[in-house]
Amino acid sequence: MAEHHDTAPAELGAPMDYKEHENTYNLFLTLSKWGVIFCVALLAAMAFGFFSGGFFSASILFIVICVAAWFFA
Repeated sequence: MAEHHDTAPAELGAPMDYKEHENTYNLFLTLSKWGVIFCVALLAAMAFGFFSGGFFSASILFIVICVAAWFFA
């Protein structure tokens, strides 16, 4: 087995850019939130179109849900 005699810490690279990490995390949260909203709106519109409305009314419902989420989320 190989022996490791390094006593230096592992973090010897460049300093961490915490502001960029926070920006990336905030972007991830925003995209995740809108991805979930999109999927829920799509599923609700598909269920509405299948059970009671048609394609056009389901499309309008999808747009209404997305616009409502834009104002309330």
